[in-house]
Amino acid sequence: MIVGSTMMDLVAYADRLPEAGETVVGSSFQTGFGGKGANQAVMARLLGADVSMVCCVGTDGYGTETLANFADRGIDTTWARRVPGASGVAPIWVESGGQNRIIILPGANLAMDPDVAVAAVSGGPAPGVVAGQFEIPQGVTAAAFGAARRRGAITVLNPAPAAALDPALAAASDWLIPNEVELAALGGTDAGEDLPGDDVLRSVADRVDCRLLVTLGEAGSALVTTGGEVLRLPAPAVDAIDTTGAGDAFVGGFIWALAGGRGEIDAIRVATTVAADSVTRPGTQLSFATAEDYERLLADI
Repeated sequence: MIVGSTMMDLVAYADRLPEAGETVVGSSFQTGFGGKGANQAVMARLLGADVSMVCCVGTDGYGTETLANFADRGIDTTWARRVPGASGVAPIWVESGGQNRIIILPGANLAMDPDVAVAAVSGGPAPGVVAGQFEIPQGVTAAAFGAARRRGAITVLNPAPAAALDPALAAASDWLIPNEVELAALGGTDAGEDLPGDDVLRSVADRVDCRLLVTLGEAGSALVTTGGEVLRLPAPAVDAIDTTGAGDAFVGGFIWALAGGRGEIDAIRVATTVAADSVTRPGTQLSFATAEDYERLLADI
């Protein structure tokens, strides 16, 4: 189950991004379904999970299209609510080499209700994993995670976009999966520094008191084990076109593997494989492969 955000992505591609006051000519533009919660739900579903999406969309056309996308993919929207106003949108700029810059306008995502989230988690069959992110109010996610733990579910928090972590949410999280920038927001390191060292990772894991798995882009990921050891797992070398949504692909792959009973190292390998594959194509959900492709990619994991 995903308790999280939906967005409509508005993506512009250019060889380089403009400086302040400058206009540049882009190479292409596309719209696509996004939002960290929605992206993670779609990836988990493509891999074969039964997925429920707890979210809010607006009464605009984007909201209608978002719900239709979930339906087309077989994602349960029993707990998806429509609220007056605009759905969330995310203008995205992607430059040559695949690096992106994103602004989110949360819109209806801010109307998420903790009571609805608790009811969603508490009703029906117990979910194996409940995942959340920072594009909805942290109090909503904390309430959902508390209900999830009472039902024996694993809770996975992707603290993105970067922000300070509510202690109540940290206390309800089993896993924390930030990237380097988000790790810095948690007090782990300066975002401008090189890859975080082992001591930094152990310090953050101790402070948040939950399992820590940090995504490091082309450098792979770093896991702090229950014994305090830091394991660094590499990512395959690929030609990146667009890194948008790669972190969401990683989380979606990880939660699918955990829910299916895989060990954490295998789950990270699954997550790394689907994330690396996603950056070889443009777009967010548009960059995700087919279920058949993933079956082939993951055959040896």
